[in-house]
Amino acid sequence: VQLQASGGGLVQPGGSLRLSCAASGNISAFKSMSWYRQPPGKQRELVARIDAGGSLFYIESVKGRFTISRDRAKKTVSLQMNSLRPEDTAVYYCNSWVGSAGYWGQGTQVTVSS
Repeated sequence: VQLQASGGGLVQPGGSLRLSCAASGNISAFKSMSWYRQPPGKQRELVARIDAGGSLFYIESVKGRFTISRDRAKKTVSLQMNSLRPEDTAVYYCNSWVGSAGYWGQGTQVTVSS
């Protein structure tokens, strides 16, 4: 299984970005897909997760602003990020559990700045 993340960039405060994570390979045993982020000089943190049953999780600071969704046919999970704030600036990583194995995509930089 390989994960390919895309969609980062530079945006002004209040703007929007959409991140996508495309999976390739056999994901028939898909369990969950998550987005993590690592701000400069800080530890990586979980941002949002969607599991195989469709259950969603968000950290408090992104509730109401970020939406995680899954396109089964395209084997893609997206993170729609609205009302972005400077504190959302980070490298964002997608992570997936397929069966008993975890996989990471490469990071994509999100910078929120005026």
